[in-house]
Amino acid sequence: MTELIVEKPFGNTLARLGDRYTNLVVVDADLQRATETSFFQARFPDRYFNVGVAEANMVGISIGLALSGKTVFCGTFACFASQRVCDQVSIMAHVNANVKLIGIEPALSSGHNGATHQGMLDLAVMRAMPNMTVFDPGDATETIGIMEYMLEHQGPAYFRAPRRNAPVIIDPKAYEFQAGKATRVREGREVAIIACGIMLPRAITAAEQLAQEGISARVVSMASVKPIDENEIISAARDAGCIVTAENHTILGGLGSAVAEVVTQHCPVPVIRVGVADCFGEIGPVDWLAEKYGISSSHIVAASKKALEAKNRPHYSSR
Repeated sequence: MTELIVEKPFGNTLARLGDRYTNLVVVDADLQRATETSFFQARFPDRYFNVGVAEANMVGISIGLALSGKTVFCGTFACFASQRVCDQVSIMAHVNANVKLIGIEPALSSGHNGATHQGMLDLAVMRAMPNMTVFDPGDATETIGIMEYMLEHQGPAYFRAPRRNAPVIIDPKAYEFQAGKATRVREGREVAIIACGIMLPRAITAAEQLAQEGISARVVSMASVKPIDENEIISAARDAGCIVTAENHTILGGLGSAVAEVVTQHCPVPVIRVGVADCFGEIGPVDWLAEKYGISSSHIVAASKKALEAKNRPHYSSR
């Protein structure tokens, strides 16, 4: 798969949007280099607030600013955004504050920081909160589109942001992000792979490998984890007869669970979840961790074959 690369799409887009949205403020917990909010800070110092290493205060102050009429971006590593400040985030959701909470380097994308910094359960935590929307972009196009969407729509949101560079997979000229709307990246008829976040390019690589073996795989980018695109999931289930989900997250409570909830209610077919098993991670290179913890493209290929086998069993072939 050949990819175009956008340099630091989150940080550069946030700074660019600061020109257009004068009501936008950024609150940081002394991680401006990691979160790339330093770009916004340099251009709009009067709208940037660094509260120090005090993530709970970061969220609490953001809620207050939002309730006073501001649109607030605040963020930290995904593990801290979903675990250390969970109580404050639940208040944010409860009062429906217009705060966009950014989770940087979620799960195994935070390889060299080790297990304590690998937020494996953030999607599950955020999905469970009323009023909260949850987004996990698969490329630079979705990253920029989601950021623009969040600024145009009121209410709390959790956004898994890429750190540093990101690929361009989806054509930006033909794309406009909508919450609850997936993007079909590749057509296929035998198995559907539904991916989010950094798993999207791995899903495409897996589909290309499957094609070499004569297996036709559809690839869907589900950047909107909540609300989720039920129609696209049902279409995948009916057209392909089996689904593989791929997420950089525990298999409990995230994308795989969300897809399975829709499938069991509307169109029961085999669903094989590719994600981190019920365990913590460890320190190491990102690609090495992906292989060890079962979220590489080769694991998506194996899961697709397993889903096909399940589909062809008599119980499912009679549907």
